[in-house]
Amino acid sequence: MGGEYLMSGRKEEARTFLISVAAELAGMHAQTLRTYDRLGLVSPQRSSGGGRRYSQRDVDLLREVQRLSQDEGVNLAGIKRIIELTNQVEALQSRVRELTNEVEHLRSQPRPKSTALVVWQPRHQR
Repeated sequence: MGGEYLMSGRKEEARTFLISVAAELAGMHAQTLRTYDRLGLVSPQRSSGGGRRYSQRDVDLLREVQRLSQDEGVNLAGIKRIIELTNQVEALQSRVRELTNEVEHLRSQPRPKSTALVVWQPRHQR
């Protein structure tokens, strides 16, 4: 562990950064990262000892929070809502992709011959 980042034992998990490194990468103070975590803006993973571990995605999100706040003048409550809505949109887009793939798969399957049954009932005579 070179101090810059910690490598996870599992392949599906990307490298994570200590709070001091994440703060430097995002151009912020570590205390700002703690505040953003407390407010629920950026929620890093936690080590077994409880220390914050920031992913590259977290660092990118910190930069976006800073940009929205400084350049766009959005307050922290507005930024939190933007993040929530962005996450919802991403989740919905992912689900649409899954369903589209499922539909395409089903359409590519050979269709069975029709086994429809038509039942005829005579009209009641008066």
